[in-house]
Amino acid sequence: MNKNKIARFTIPILATAILGALSFPMASVAAENFPSKPINYILPFNAGGESDLSARFQQTVFEKHADVKTVIQYMPGAGGAVAWSQLNGMEGDGYTMMGINIPHTIMQPIVKDSGYKTEELTPIYYFHYTPNAIFVPANSQLKQLSDLVDYAKKNPGMVTFAGSGSNSANHIGQALFDKMAGVTTTYVPFSGIGPAMTALMGNQLTAGFNYATSGTSAGDKLRMLAVSAEQRMKAFPDVPTFKELGIDLVGGAYRGLAVPKSTPEDIRQKLSNIIGDINSDPEFIKKMEDNGFVLMDIPYEQIDSFMDANQEEYEGIAQLLGLTK
Repeated sequence: MNKNKIARFTIPILATAILGALSFPMASVAAENFPSKPINYILPFNAGGESDLSARFQQTVFEKHADVKTVIQYMPGAGGAVAWSQLNGMEGDGYTMMGINIPHTIMQPIVKDSGYKTEELTPIYYFHYTPNAIFVPANSQLKQLSDLVDYAKKNPGMVTFAGSGSNSANHIGQALFDKMAGVTTTYVPFSGIGPAMTALMGNQLTAGFNYATSGTSAGDKLRMLAVSAEQRMKAFPDVPTFKELGIDLVGGAYRGLAVPKSTPEDIRQKLSNIIGDINSDPEFIKKMEDNGFVLMDIPYEQIDSFMDANQEEYEGIAQLLGLTK
C-alpha cells in the first residue's frame, strides 16, 4: 500500500479517536459543573392540579438544594400522554425533566396505543403518592366505612362513587375496594377531581373515591371515611386507614420525575440526588404533609425494581378491570 493511501486511511481514524478521547473529559466536566442554569420542569397536565401543587412546593426550595432555579412549564393533553410521547425527543442535557405518574404511565400503554411505552421512559425519582380516600357528603347517613359496606352489600350497584377519570388511581382504588370488601359499587368518572368533588358536595352521588388531598379544600362539606395510607395522616389524624378497618388497601397516585433517555447517567444521578435532598427538606415536608401528600423515596438506583413491581401489579389490575388489549 502506498504512503498516500495509508495517510488517507489513518487520518480519519486518528481524528475520530482524538475526538472520542476528548469527549469523555468534556462530558465529565459538564456533569461536574451541572447544574449551571435553570432547569425546565415540564408538567404533562394543566395548572392547578395535584402534580402542579407538589411541583410548586418543590420549586420553593429547589434553588436551596440545586443552586439554580427551576421553571415550571405545562404540556397537557391525553392524560399526560402528549408530553410523555415527546420526552425522548427533547434535549438530554439534564436541563429538562418531566413529571410522571403511576398508574398513568403504566396503564395507558396497556389499554391502548398512547404514543409511548412504559419502558421507554427514564424515571429518576418517585417522591410522593396521594392516597385514595372515600368521602361522603357531610349530611350523609353513612357515618363510617362499615355503614357504607353494609349498605353496598344489601344494595349491589346502588352505591355510586365519583372519581377522577376512567382507569385512574381513583378508579383502580374503587375496583380493589369492591374486591377486598366483597361489594359491588358503581364508579362514575369525571373529567377531574374538581368536578367529581363538586358533584359529591351537591349530593349527586353516594360517595367519592378521591384523593385525600381533597379533604383540605372540602372542609366541613364532606366527611372522609377512610384513607389508603400505611398509617394515619398528619393532615387528617382522626381518619382511619383502610388497613385499620380490616381492608388491606394502600395506594393512590404516585408522582415522580423522568428525563430524556439521552441524558447521561451521571447527570441522571445528580438530578436524583437533588430531588432526594428536597424530599428531606423540613419546609417542603411540612407543606406536603399539611396538604395531604405522603412522601416516599425511590431514588434512581432503586427505580428498576420499583417499576418492575408496579408493572406486574398494574397488569393484574388491568385484567381485573377488563382493560387488557
